[in-house]
Amino acid sequence: MATDRKDMPRHYYSLDEYFALEHAGHVRYEYWDGEIVCMSGGSRWHAQISSNVHFRLRQQLSGGQCRVFTSEMPVKTPILLPYRYPDVTVVCGNPIFENMRGIDALTNPILIVEVLSPTTEDRDREDKFAAYQAIATFSEYLLIAQDMPRVIHYTRQSDSRWECEEVTDLAASLTLSSIGCALALCDIYEDVTFSGVRLEGL
Repeated sequence: MATDRKDMPRHYYSLDEYFALEHAGHVRYEYWDGEIVCMSGGSRWHAQISSNVHFRLRQQLSGGQCRVFTSEMPVKTPILLPYRYPDVTVVCGNPIFENMRGIDALTNPILIVEVLSPTTEDRDREDKFAAYQAIATFSEYLLIAQDMPRVIHYTRQSDSRWECEEVTDLAASLTLSSIGCALALCDIYEDVTFSGVRLEGL
């Protein structure tokens, strides 16, 4: 009788083992309480959407006080050490970094964007969001589906509550109040195909 993989003992990785892997090459990993998860790879739509968002935000923020980072920039998560790798991150003012065993992790992001995939969606919605909320400067969170036009937009209120809106209309636009920008869904999903229909750049 075959053994269910869920019942097999799981190897617990130490932080020393994790950092050794991080320094070994160009592949990015996240550490989840003894589990190591590879963050590189993914679908072409994941890459396209991330690139679209980074490009549109950089266009709008160029020359100002905010800067945009790609998924290569780790963000320190105080309650889930050491750090996460968001798909897109924005910081305003002076970016502050903490060197964590030779890796510079951003500590003061204001906007974080995650492009959802079947293997990461639950973590992005729950564990990662909870970890990001422990960052004092963190004010807005975008969760972007890649299989359909759907963006979930969280905004931190003055009393620390989070308001949520879900947008699915490709003609709609999101206002990112923390950084003074807007993102049109048609721009987020430019050159992405849904059910065989490709959205061309407008």
